[in-house]
Formats: sequence, C-alpha cells, structure tokens
Amino acid sequence: MHQLSRQNQLWEETIPGAAHWSFQMKRGNALRLTDIEGGANLSVLFYNMEEKLERYNMPDTLKAQHTAHLTKGFVCYSDMGRVLASVIEDSCGWHDTICGMSNAALVEAKYGKADYQQQRNAMHRNARDSMLIELGKWGLGKRDIVPNVNFFSKVSADEAGGLHYQPGHSKAGAYVELRFEMNVLVVLSACQHPLDPATQYSPKPVHLQAWHCGTADADDYCRNFRPENVRGFYNTELLFR
Repeated sequence: MHQLSRQNQLWEETIPGAAHWSFQMKRGNALRLTDIEGGANLSVLFYNMEEKLERYNMPDTLKAQHTAHLTKGFVCYSDMGRVLASVIEDSCGWHDTICGMSNAALVEAKYGKADYQQQRNAMHRNARDSMLIELGKWGLGKRDIVPNVNFFSKVSADEAGGLHYQPGHSKAGAYVELRFEMNVLVVLSACQHPLDPATQYSPKPVHLQAWHCGTADADDYCRNFRPENVRGFYNTELLFR
C-alpha cells in the first residue's frame, strides 16, 4: 500500500452501499478503493474523458494479458489498444471481469421489491440503472454500457464452464490501487454482485482516496508485467507527446 500524505492526496470520499458516482481521474493520478466492512462489490466503467467513444474493453483486456481476472500488474485496455488504468497494488488478489452488473429484474427477484415511494433511501437499487443515471450526466446512455469490472468480487469457472461466486473473498480493509494512464471518466456503483448468493439486500460501502503518483517509467511493474503491455503503454503515451 502506498503511503499517502497531505501533500499528494487530492481527495477522499466514502461511497455508501448501493450508491453510485462518477468523476474524472487525470493521467498520473491514482485511486485507492477500500472495502470498509468486507464483502463489498464495486462495479466500475472507464471512458476516455476527451473522447468518450473510447472506453474500457473487457475482451481486449483479457486476451492481451492472458487472464480472466484482474490483480496487481494487469491493466485495463481501451478499445483503441491504449491503457486506461493500471492495477499498481492489490491486497484482494482477484477482481471479476466477466459477470457484468445487476439489473432491476434480478434485484427484485432476489431481494423483493422496495421502491423509493415506500422505502425512501432504503430502496433497492441496481447497478445498471445506477450506471445510467451517472452516464446521463456526461451525455452518455444505454448504448455506452459495456462489460464492467467488479472490484472485490471473485468468480471462478469450473471445467464445464459453470461460474462460481466466492462468498467472503474480500475482507474488511481489503484494497486495490489504480493508476490512471489517461484522463479517464470513472463511473461506479456499489450494488451487490449479480451472483452474490446472499438472501438479504445488504450492499457494502467502499472508501475512495485519490492522490498524485506520477506516470509510469520504463521499469514500471505494470508496463513489463506482460509483453503486450509495453505496446499498450507506448500507444497511450503517443497521445501525450
């Protein structure tokens, strides 16, 4: 974990369980996500802030790095072959990339109906609708939702292709740190993972801390973690020369 000081910390915020938010992270800044209570799930989408048609691409991220999940060393590729963000530290060890996000029908079927008119802020939110609210603030919409990252969640596949969610994977205090290699729009929702077997609606809060960390040098761990990443960083840095 990188030590933060008042000199380099930019801001911090706690996202309540089921809440949503969107914000810009500039190139050379980092973001620490911390699971406060354990059992959190944070669904996240990334877009190029300058050209939002360029966004996180799950298939390219996985096939370029020969993986099905994210942890330290892996990067998030855009659909233009550039690196949006790099995972520079990770105490959790596995973050889901393949299961998508919850929607209204799934949440109602699993946890029952609880709308704002009856429950006010205790309403049951879902990740898809939450993402659409945030995307609308930036001129984006349904066509701009792509496969997302689910930080703090682990889902593995068996030999028959069945997917298995691992309860209790993320412990209280677990964290992951992202360094941003481009100016990136971050859109997130703290709703429960769609495969979470819990029978109670109980999304968990996540703490965010942003700081200035600088850009990757030639010996950077993420740059050299996979041969393909060297090319990805080169493609990204061409934008800033």
